[in-house]
Amino acid sequence: MDRYGTDVLSTGRHKPRSTEHPAEPGLVVEDVQTGYVGAVVRVEYDRVDLEDRHGHVRGFPLGPGYLLEGRPVILTAPRRPAPTTATRTASGSVAVHGARARVARASRIYVEGRHDAELIAQVWGEDLRIEGVVVEHLGGIDDLVDIVADFAPGPGRRLGVLVDHLVAGSKETRIAEAVRRGPGGSDTVVVGHPYVDIWQAVKPQRLGLTEWPVVPRHLEWKRGACEALGLSHASQTDIAKAWRHIRSRVRDWHDLESALISRVEELIDFVTAPASA
Repeated sequence: MDRYGTDVLSTGRHKPRSTEHPAEPGLVVEDVQTGYVGAVVRVEYDRVDLEDRHGHVRGFPLGPGYLLEGRPVILTAPRRPAPTTATRTASGSVAVHGARARVARASRIYVEGRHDAELIAQVWGEDLRIEGVVVEHLGGIDDLVDIVADFAPGPGRRLGVLVDHLVAGSKETRIAEAVRRGPGGSDTVVVGHPYVDIWQAVKPQRLGLTEWPVVPRHLEWKRGACEALGLSHASQTDIAKAWRHIRSRVRDWHDLESALISRVEELIDFVTAPASA
């Protein structure tokens, strides 16, 4: 079917050939078959939506059968901009494109739980890959003194530990002090953030909050936080789902509290520093 119809006056004349033209937003064209004139407002798959001067929108197929300033055109999907190469990683470091992952160092970073490890991998993963630093989660730090002793830190085999709720007078602070006094203390650093749980290191504004809810001490913190946020918390599956929701709101380091950012950067610097002579 010829969407241009028959031109009885075209005998003996050269009929202009259609040329391809991208359907960019705002482009005003006429559909030859219906005479509908409108500006491109949307392109989806093989369809283009045109809005006329009265604000009415109609859909037409991409392809031939349009006039642009009186000349026949074939509307094509608009050109997509070439993807830009990120110049910064999620942690804010300068991106090193094409760099191969370094063989894992003997040095390690330990964190308390799986959620801590997942958040650090999400934001600092590229940096850690290039530096060859492995992050492991402990499932708690009650046995941290023995864990450090088993690791046997030394020159070229440093250990950095990130602890939740490292505040004056807390159990975590007492454990950290015992580690510092123990064997390998000079090649071990224990740092921490003030939050009860790593969840609180995500800025509350990313979740539509002004601040994280205060959970009574007699309640398990994650379940109490979920209850305050209106999230299901009856099972560990619910807790995991809530964490995925929270973590999905983190785009990069800007969405984290500085009290966590500075501690993680300190650990990475410590375990990647050259061994002392």
